[in-house]
Amino acid sequence: MTHSVNDSRLVTLKQVGKHYPKLIALDSIDMHLDQGEVLGLFGHNGAGKTTMMKLILGVISPSSGQVEVMGCAPDSKTAWHMRTRIGYLPENVSFYEQLTGLEVLTYFARLKGYSKKHAMALLEQVGITYAMKRQVKTYSKGMRQRLGLAQAFIGQPKLLLLDEPTVGLDPIATAEFYQTVDQLKSQGTSVILCSHVLPGVEQHIDRAMILSSGHLLASGSLAELRTQVDLPIRIKPYGLNGTLRQDAQLMQYLTGENTQDILLVPEKDKLAILRQLLSYPSLQNIDVEPANLEQVYQHYLMQHQHQNQHDTAAEHRE
Repeated sequence: MTHSVNDSRLVTLKQVGKHYPKLIALDSIDMHLDQGEVLGLFGHNGAGKTTMMKLILGVISPSSGQVEVMGCAPDSKTAWHMRTRIGYLPENVSFYEQLTGLEVLTYFARLKGYSKKHAMALLEQVGITYAMKRQVKTYSKGMRQRLGLAQAFIGQPKLLLLDEPTVGLDPIATAEFYQTVDQLKSQGTSVILCSHVLPGVEQHIDRAMILSSGHLLASGSLAELRTQVDLPIRIKPYGLNGTLRQDAQLMQYLTGENTQDILLVPEKDKLAILRQLLSYPSLQNIDVEPANLEQVYQHYLMQHQHQNQHDTAAEHRE
């Protein structure tokens, strides 16, 4: 069994590809995940997110490259010991419909060597103790999702893989879910979170990976990705009442949005513009909003589409 050079590194993918006869599901992907880190994996359906999770779980093997999880190849014979330390929530959760919530969870807990008491504590943690004696077939989608989360949390896993975990959850349950992720992270659990619902995710992840059609478009912290794409910052001053339109320097940053004075300012000009706005005595307040995850994501996707169109056009010309 080979151990990673970096012991804090829990998952490593080196030039990993997964090919099927008519489909390249993943193409030359590099990725790493450290202990206590939350990685957001973003992309539309078919981008390769679930394939990547299945490779990390060892359910499928890579066509090329190397996958290492907790010091070994997840599809190898020696990987059984690490599986009890991984929690997984698939996108479509299905359980034995005739069993009660408690029976389902006790069954999964025992498979991992944990007691019924542990199962009950988890049901409480995800907020469905009130329904634990009811058959799963009576559960709503949100309740099934909570039961799925409880199943993924069995035994305080070292690595948690969550595929579209907030699907079917109402806003309160979603907020509670992210609280649990933050709590597990603070206890040293590493999390890979797959989602195409981006609002609400960004303050809970350390890094983001953006995939499209099996290709890695971008990877890094939100601050790094913002710097790479150089999207403007939205600045909204209050109390200037049209003064901006008399300022030749500020005029160029004004957006056409209604009659509101909203400035779109490149990162490099931010301080200069803020200083200028602060010099106005009538200024009452100021909102500064950098590009959010959704905008960064859309930017990379558009860039990728343009590149594909450009390549296709070039092929036709040849």
